[in-house]
Amino acid sequence: MQCFVNTNGIRLHYLDYSGSGPVVILMPGLTANAHSFDGLVAAGLTDSVRLLAVDLRGRGLSDKPESGYTLEDHALDIIGLLDQLGLDQVILGGHSYGGLLGLYMAHRYPERVKKLLVIDAAAEMHPDTRRLIQPAIDRLGKAVSSWETYLAAVKVMPFFYHWWDATIESYFQADVETLANGAVIARSRPEAIVEAVECVLAENWQEKLPEIQQPTLLLNATGAYGLPGAPPLLPRKQAEATVSALPRGEYAEVPGNHITMLYGDGARQIVKEIVKFVED
Repeated sequence: MQCFVNTNGIRLHYLDYSGSGPVVILMPGLTANAHSFDGLVAAGLTDSVRLLAVDLRGRGLSDKPESGYTLEDHALDIIGLLDQLGLDQVILGGHSYGGLLGLYMAHRYPERVKKLLVIDAAAEMHPDTRRLIQPAIDRLGKAVSSWETYLAAVKVMPFFYHWWDATIESYFQADVETLANGAVIARSRPEAIVEAVECVLAENWQEKLPEIQQPTLLLNATGAYGLPGAPPLLPRKQAEATVSALPRGEYAEVPGNHITMLYGDGARQIVKEIVKFVED
């Protein structure tokens, strides 16, 4: 169910998947939206938890202020969401940028986070991460003639080499808005995303990790983020280093790469690991 809440001076959009289990809040990646977790829903996650998937500020259907994209700005949006819903403490998680935001919030607001789920994010990513994620940023602010043309271009991106799952199309549909002439354009502004990147890179993650006391599960995709032979966005060595620095960290490997892990076999493995972690 699509929902909106006023929090921290903005209107925040989220998807509420009713379930009888504990509340799990998932936050998407740098330029992503709440529908990036549709693959986990298809794999059965909501059979065991009540899932709230959030459009972070500047993404999806949430408000897009001119500035205000620090981790603290994002964190206060989520704290306001918890307050509005009467949720004192939740299992918090996220993919990529959302995973780093989860780490930040577990450190900054420990009383609101019971357990932490980090999906393919770590204190140190691949050294070429900026270059590897640049195509995701480059697509912002550019109109494409039609949805069909946009989707066709997406399907040939290197990290989808010989892979496609129709479940991902709802994510890309939510990624764009349709203009009056039928063209589509990404909802996120490049300026906001660049600000978010600079703020997350300025954090001293190595200092924070040993102080995060919540049980934390880090799910790591080790598949090539690009054509065969390309590196994973988060190599296992860096992922395990973050887990080792956490007092109560756990590691699990997931098939696929940084994006495809959220669908198909990867999604099924993620759901299995999350359910086990939540129930422990």
